[in-house]
Amino acid sequence: MRFLLSEMRRGRRWLIRNTRRPRVGAVDFGTFARLDPVSRDWGFDRGTPVDRHYIEGFLKAHSGDIRGDILEIADNAYTLRFGGDKVRKSDILQPVEGDAKATVIADLGTGEGVPTGRYDCIICTQTLQFIYQTHKAIASLHKMLRSSGVLLMTVPGISQISREDMERTGDYWRFTTASINRLLTESFGDSVTVQSVGNVYAATAFLQGVAVEELDLDSLAISDPQYQLLLVCRAVRGK
Repeated sequence: MRFLLSEMRRGRRWLIRNTRRPRVGAVDFGTFARLDPVSRDWGFDRGTPVDRHYIEGFLKAHSGDIRGDILEIADNAYTLRFGGDKVRKSDILQPVEGDAKATVIADLGTGEGVPTGRYDCIICTQTLQFIYQTHKAIASLHKMLRSSGVLLMTVPGISQISREDMERTGDYWRFTTASINRLLTESFGDSVTVQSVGNVYAATAFLQGVAVEELDLDSLAISDPQYQLLLVCRAVRGK
C-alpha cells in the first residue's frame, strides 16, 4: 500500500511537470532575465507607469465626487483634471514649508496643522506608505472632511521602493484590501469601499518599469485579488 501511494505521488508530480504550460524548466524570461529592471523610474521614462493607469481610471470613475472645496496631497493636477468646473476651491497640502504652490501646511501623521471640516473631497494618492503613523494619518483625513465629504485614496500593494522618499522621510508600508479596509473603517465606519486592481501580468510589468503604452490594455483590465498591485478606496464621512 505504501509503495502504491508513493508511485501515485511520483506519477502526479511527473504529470504536473510535463503538462504545465510552459513546461517546467522551459520558462523563457526573455527581456526580464536580468538583475536590473527595465526602468528604475517606475516607467515614467518610457511612458505612463502602470499604477498611474489604475489611479487615473479610479479618479475618472469617481469624478462626480470631486466638486466643491477640494484638498489634494502634494499637487492639484488630479483635482483640476477630474474636477474641472465643479471645483470651487483647490487646496494643496504639504507637510512642511517650502513649496510655493502649497496652501495648507499640515502633518497628517501627527495631526499638527490639520484643519477641521473644511473639504467636500480629499484626493490622497500614493501617500499613506510614507507616513509611519497610518492610523493617525487616516484620522487626520477624516477630520478635514465636512459631513458627507468623500475621501478618494489609493495605496500601493505590490510595488518597488521609492528611493528618494526612503532616504528623505522613509517608505514604510505596502497594503492589502484587508489592512487598508480595517484602517479606514476605524475612522469612517461602514461607509468604506476598497477594491484591488492588477494581476500578475500588471505587477510584473510595474516592477520592471514597463510603461502602459507597451502593454495590452485588456490584460490590465483584469483584476486578480491574489496579486493586488494597487488598492483604490472611497470613504465617506458620516453626518
